[in-house]
Amino acid sequence: MSANANQAPTTDRPRASAADLRAAAEAAMPSYLADLADLVAIDSGSYSPEGVNRVADWVERRLERIGFTTERIPARLPGGPCGDVLVGRLAGTLPAADGGARIVLVGHMDTVFEEGTAAARPFHTDGHLAHGPGVSDDKGGLLAGITAADLLVRQGRTAFAELVVLATPDEEIGSPASRPITERVAAGADYALALECARENGDLVVERKGVADLLVTVTGRAAHAGIEPERGANAALAAAHLVVDLQALNDRWPGVTLNVGVVRAGTRTNIVCPQAELQVEVRATTTAGLHTAITAIRQSAARTAVEGTTARVDQLDLCPPMENTPAAQRLLALARGAAADLGLDVNGASTGGVGDANLTSGLGIPTLDGLGPIGGADHTPQEWLDTASVPSRIALLAVLVDRLRKA
Repeated sequence: MSANANQAPTTDRPRASAADLRAAAEAAMPSYLADLADLVAIDSGSYSPEGVNRVADWVERRLERIGFTTERIPARLPGGPCGDVLVGRLAGTLPAADGGARIVLVGHMDTVFEEGTAAARPFHTDGHLAHGPGVSDDKGGLLAGITAADLLVRQGRTAFAELVVLATPDEEIGSPASRPITERVAAGADYALALECARENGDLVVERKGVADLLVTVTGRAAHAGIEPERGANAALAAAHLVVDLQALNDRWPGVTLNVGVVRAGTRTNIVCPQAELQVEVRATTTAGLHTAITAIRQSAARTAVEGTTARVDQLDLCPPMENTPAAQRLLALARGAAADLGLDVNGASTGGVGDANLTSGLGIPTLDGLGPIGGADHTPQEWLDTASVPSRIALLAVLVDRLRKA
């Protein structure tokens, strides 16, 4: 856990700097839109490593031009190749011993879309809305982080110990390849600022549910369904009872939801079913809530309703929640103060969706998400980014980075 996770961030910069950074962000808009068009034109689905690495090439060149040193870290999915993780590091002018903070900006390069989508639905604007695959999730946010860093460097506002830009290749599929790299790179950071786009009403994200994936295997006993069914033990029937029991756990604890999403059983209608499986997802706002629900699932599985059957529960994966901690609330308060200086009114929102912010928060790092521009309709052909929000959101991110200090 970060040593200062329960301490308040501080600032010694004059608040008047917000107007300067807003003006600089306004001036950067033409290049931002041109860059966004370039990025959206690249197909970079999570399972398209070549496309993801083309985005990584672009981001790497831009970061190096700003003054970052970069590192490409190969990552691999269990079933095949994956795009690289890109890490950019910029040393600041305020040592940690003097209060300089180590700040990590986290965004992702992959999208949910298949090859050919960028050509079929190219980047375009309609009034103040921009459209295209990944325009909001997360190319617009990742580019906002890079642009904010550029503005800070150009204005000589680098009073931090280190600014790290972490761009991941597989967030849309749960970050299976990049997770250990993210946790290693972010470890010991003072703050993490995640670049997913803001909520549609402009709110930042202060809480994300964690997720546990479980496999419940029910084992029975096969028998001829016509001649001697009494010798069998029907795993499908036991699984059906178990589905009802598990779904009844919903609303048992605050902030915890459970879903039996996949049920498989049997091979032939003339055989008493010898095996069934349930794929179960648990989401919770706290780590304690996740483990409470998992314990209850194990207890339910131990009480199979059909004699002769047994059930085993295997935990396949667990992503920690981004918890709404006192440290996160203090970080939100500082962001709200920066927003007020820019004429914005923002609040903190909770969401059931998972992102890389879960991983940094799970390390005990005070984390705030939704620091990209305002966008919506993610994962759909209607995905949009509000270009009118871009200057103020880039300025908000830049002001926040400028004001963060190690306590």
